[in-house]
Amino acid sequence: MKIVYLAVAALALVLPAQALAGGNQPNSAQLCNAQRTAMGAKDFAALYGAGPQHRNAFGRCVSALERAAQADEDNAAQACKAEQADTSFPASHGGKSFADWYGRNHKKSDAYGNCVAQKAHAAAAARQQATLNAARSCKSERATGAAAFRTKYGTNKTKSNAFARCVAANRG
Repeated sequence: MKIVYLAVAALALVLPAQALAGGNQPNSAQLCNAQRTAMGAKDFAALYGAGPQHRNAFGRCVSALERAAQADEDNAAQACKAEQADTSFPASHGGKSFADWYGRNHKKSDAYGNCVAQKAHAAAAARQQATLNAARSCKSERATGAAAFRTKYGTNKTKSNAFARCVAANRG
């Protein structure tokens, strides 16, 4: 029961932070819901849950996606700083400056933030699609022979983590 309370508390902290980030980008909880719907509750639990009972899958998914989102934002910020400093930027962007390319307000002062948001969103979308594609592929492979699937992807101690290991191996 403590795990449920911790998951709810973590989610309560995550959702306002995502709301402050603005935009129409889905937050980690929404992405986890989409994954659970697409792959089914059992496989979602096998992918993210802890221990042989696959507990707290949703909370662990949200935490994992939050960490990944922070890494995406950090990487996007570095990439945008490099683009902003690149004197040849207009040559590869139709003659537009960094501010003209990314800026949306009348002063173009939002260019850097828009650049970071676009790049971070693209990385999150690519990761989400890669996870869903890998899960589909693993479900298909498991359907051809569950015992062989568990042997191929499970660890020596337990074969219950085979689906998670398969997804990780096929995510790219």
